[in-house]
Amino acid sequence: MTMDRRQFLGRLAASVAVAALPARLAAQQATQGTGAANVPMDEGRYRPVRLPAKSSTPSMTTDARDALEHRIHCMCGCNLDVYTCRTTDFTCPVSPAMHRDVMALVAGGYSAQEIIDAFVNVYGERVLMEPKKEGFNLAGYLAPFVALGAGGGLVIALLRRWRRPAADAATVEPLPVDATPEELAKLEALLKRDDQ
Repeated sequence: MTMDRRQFLGRLAASVAVAALPARLAAQQATQGTGAANVPMDEGRYRPVRLPAKSSTPSMTTDARDALEHRIHCMCGCNLDVYTCRTTDFTCPVSPAMHRDVMALVAGGYSAQEIIDAFVNVYGERVLMEPKKEGFNLAGYLAPFVALGAGGGLVIALLRRWRRPAADAATVEPLPVDATPEELAKLEALLKRDDQ
């Protein structure tokens, strides 16, 4: 049986892929215990957030609870919120525990703000996906707009400065000339002839 170059290269690539498969599986299994390959998980970062139940009816719907979990930062060491971490990283041990705490507080009748406050009491402000809009945190919210306004003002000032010399050149005042009207007429005729 003869084999052309394309068939040979295809079979060679397939055999290399099959040979590399056990090494890839071993690398995957080695990183599974740590969660994502580039982020070390720290199970000790989880702290229970529990409050006594206020009522026996849940305080919000499932969609509202999921929206609330988007506001709470997962404390496993990743940069995701609790909802995203628990639905995308199935090796994370922290986000499911935090999710259980949120579900228990919702079932206990607590409002979204009360749940956020309970998490802040346990973890501090770092548990929030966005800082509170008060005190020094306002600088983080206002600084981009101030910088954008200052940059826009600088651009406008530079454009005005660059445009002025051109406008000044167009409005040149005639110099006082000691010439008779006939000489000025000849000069004007010569300038018109040069323009044509």
